[in-house]
Amino acid sequence: METLLSLFAQASLFELLAPSPPGWGGTLLRGLANSVQIALGAFGIGLLIGTAGAYGKLYGGPVIRDLMEVYTTVVRAVPELVLILLLYYAGTDLINRMLEAMGQPRIDISGLVAGIAVLGFVQGAYATEVIRGAILSIPQGQIEAARAYGMSPLLLLRRITLPAMLPFAIPGLANLWLIATKDTALLAVVGFNELTLATRQAAGATKAYFTFFVAAGALYLLLTLFSNVIIGWVEKRARRGIPAVGGAN
Repeated sequence: METLLSLFAQASLFELLAPSPPGWGGTLLRGLANSVQIALGAFGIGLLIGTAGAYGKLYGGPVIRDLMEVYTTVVRAVPELVLILLLYYAGTDLINRMLEAMGQPRIDISGLVAGIAVLGFVQGAYATEVIRGAILSIPQGQIEAARAYGMSPLLLLRRITLPAMLPFAIPGLANLWLIATKDTALLAVVGFNELTLATRQAAGATKAYFTFFVAAGALYLLLTLFSNVIIGWVEKRARRGIPAVGGAN
């Protein structure tokens, strides 16, 4: 056993110290750029779905509330990889079947668009619960006062609800963003050229598995650290004027 561990350590050290084959650094960076594009798009769609879903759960009629409950329960219960495979293949096929039924030609859906839509649909279920909890954390007197002044629902959302719930929602939404950056790796199973698939291709072509997967891990880590800096800045601005927890009265 000790001999095997020694051989593995020597092989890993050799791969790490050996010069990387030329031409693959750009491939990894392009894969990272694709991953960031997908994560940004999916997170944005998830926010829109989550905001609508939270309002539907809180203020919608019985039918809307039941539909939102089914949506969030199913998406959170089924593994994300299964949802991605189902939505990516079955969803694109369903769209083309509908187009054919209407006499329209089939379309070739972009992998980038499909990846963003699939992950955005998944993100929306989690964002619904995060935003719903944040809205419930708002002191109800603020909302009642706005309604007493005759604010329309959209004006109430823009001026009262969204600004007031943001400090409560940021921690949960920050976690969803970090999850979105890592969930892009799941799209490798459907052949989309994001960072994980690019890493697999580079490692398979050069056999330098340790080198390239360590490099991919480092890129994901750098993305997370950069995201944490941005999230911290946004949270600091959103909490201006709010006493810090445990601070002096």
